[in-house]
Amino acid sequence: MICIQCSLNAKYKCPTCRQPYCSVGCYKLHKENPCSAPTLVTELKNNVVHNAVEYEYPTEDTVPIEKLLLLDKSAEVKKCLENPYLREVLELLDKSSHPDALIKEYMIEPIFTEFADACLKVVQPRSDFE
Repeated sequence: MICIQCSLNAKYKCPTCRQPYCSVGCYKLHKENPCSAPTLVTELKNNVVHNAVEYEYPTEDTVPIEKLLLLDKSAEVKKCLENPYLREVLELLDKSSHPDALIKEYMIEPIFTEFADACLKVVQPRSDFE
């Protein structure tokens, strides 16, 4: 990692924006301008660029990170995520110790199946089968 202020080797990351810095002085310089937390997509993109993201146990069904990043550009996925109920369901799934059981339950919900279909169109387009 390279310090965002002086370009030396960085040992630390800003707790807010996760940018690397090497010392208290560089951190103070960085904090002179407000920063914000990165989005998950931004973090994934940065990790893909630095080849830091790898799956611990990939399978034949594992979706490449590059395809997952395309979800951010999907208007259909974004439209589904405007629904507060869907966002609540996704948060519950994320926090669940048994998400597979919950997914079965939510697959009868039209908004959830619409969201799942929109995601699949992005990560596994029809042309992948032909």
